[in-house]
Amino acid sequence: MLVPVTLAHVAQEAGVSPSTVSRILNGTANVTPEKRARVEAVIARLNFKPNPQAQALANGRSLTIGVITPSLNSTFYGEALAGVEAVLNDTPYHPLVISGQWRPEREQEALDVLLLRRVDAVILMGGILDDAILERVAQRVPLVALGRDVRGLSERCVVMDNRLGMRAIVHHLLHLGHRDFAFIGGAERQQDAVERRESAVATLHGAGVTIPNALLESGEYTEDGGREAAGRLLATGLPFTALICANDQMALGARLTLYRHGLRVPEDVSLTGFDDVITSSLMTPPLTTVRQAIYDMGEVAARAALSLLRGEGVSMQVFTPELIVRESTHPPAGVRRAAAPSEVRR
Repeated sequence: MLVPVTLAHVAQEAGVSPSTVSRILNGTANVTPEKRARVEAVIARLNFKPNPQAQALANGRSLTIGVITPSLNSTFYGEALAGVEAVLNDTPYHPLVISGQWRPEREQEALDVLLLRRVDAVILMGGILDDAILERVAQRVPLVALGRDVRGLSERCVVMDNRLGMRAIVHHLLHLGHRDFAFIGGAERQQDAVERRESAVATLHGAGVTIPNALLESGEYTEDGGREAAGRLLATGLPFTALICANDQMALGARLTLYRHGLRVPEDVSLTGFDDVITSSLMTPPLTTVRQAIYDMGEVAARAALSLLRGEGVSMQVFTPELIVRESTHPPAGVRRAAAPSEVRR
């Protein structure tokens, strides 16, 4: 049975202390060229392979980057996490993923766990913790936020222009001829949910259209939330020909409720989402939505975390949304309209 070569074996063969071997390996040793050459020759002869984890611990690093996501089964955050992993695959770092479960107390617990495990950096996806808490954490460990703009840390935030994206959706529906709208938003404690709801309401108001309060619902950004919210909208008895959902997952749930109530999409109700997650083009009918570069945003967040770990500065771009028109939207009954030439249909 082969016995693994250890740092102690190298030290004994070279006639130096283990600490000297360690310092030579990490480049901090102040030794003569002859001694360095002797140790390096022994390392080569014994084919010694340093343990990267042990080296990291000796240097006060864990080689892990903590990732907090609101939900482990979210299609959106799963795609962003894939982008994070793709970048870290080429580095010594590994992601340590934990869910905040859409609740501030759970998110705080997740953050505490990661800090206790001495992660080298934190990537926060979305999240509902106060900006002040995140500013304090950023003083202890490099922190990057994805999907929200943290006050005082804007240069570390990977964000998209939510208001611009929602304006594109509303203008598309208005151009089709819709005037009776309903809206399902995300949790009002989330920044992007507030921005999308405010933009939808303001854009419609600018066109002389008002959504009754009874037709403004929340679906907590989940499929079940969208399904239940759509049920509450239909229960009001108020008419609407277009249903705007603030993310694709809620649109998927709302689609099921419309189907069970005998309403056709888009003949009876035009349906829209936001995000363009991978399943949106596979819905029946395929969903009109706003595309975020979700995977790319995850990559940018990971690269920013690595830059901060190297002591380098970071500067983020604001991602631009893209309207994707598919078969879930159509002029309301009795209205005909040709597609605008600028629309992207995929």
